[in-house]
Amino acid sequence: MLESIIGTQITLAAAGICTAVSLALGLGIALLCMYKTRYTQSFIVTLAIIPAVVQMVIMLVNGNIGAGVAVAGAFSLVRFRSVPGTAREIGMIFLAMAVGLATGMGYVTLAVLFFLVMAAFVLTLSMLRFGAGQDGERELRITIPENLDYDGLFDDLFCRYTKSAQLERVKTSNMGTLYELDYRVVLRDEQVPKEFLDQLRCRNGNLNIVCGRVDSREVL
Repeated sequence: MLESIIGTQITLAAAGICTAVSLALGLGIALLCMYKTRYTQSFIVTLAIIPAVVQMVIMLVNGNIGAGVAVAGAFSLVRFRSVPGTAREIGMIFLAMAVGLATGMGYVTLAVLFFLVMAAFVLTLSMLRFGAGQDGERELRITIPENLDYDGLFDDLFCRYTKSAQLERVKTSNMGTLYELDYRVVLRDEQVPKEFLDQLRCRNGNLNIVCGRVDSREVL
């Protein structure tokens, strides 16, 4: 059942079956990557064709060590021409490559089973919100003038409106006349209270305040 459909020589029928399965699984991986996450069209289209591309490369190499080394060197150059992706995107790329390797060697049934298992696993973890932060977690960026001491400046407001607050980074701006304070806070309510922002504005001289959800697209 899990035997390769490719014999000693690659036939047109076997190549057609492997390519069709690769494209179908590539589309499934693309849909899986689109589930409850942000994405770009170019990445999704590329992800859909990766299994078929890897499959064809494996078929063309077909045991030729020299060709395999050359192909590996060519693929290693791709990382220098690509933008760093999120952990989820990198994981999906590895999944697409694994499927392409399986179909390229003729293990079509194994590729399908592997995709189904991984898709079910990823969807289950997503629905269970495995590894997700708290619902009220926000990134808070406050700009203050240089004459203010930021140490403990907003502690009473954080005690009133947040469950926890941690100063992540301090950055100078505008030729050193301003400080940008980046906090990681967990609000008591899911929505950002207007009164909380008004109190912060009174403390920082009505300078810029930015409060938004934590960006889940961490770059590796």
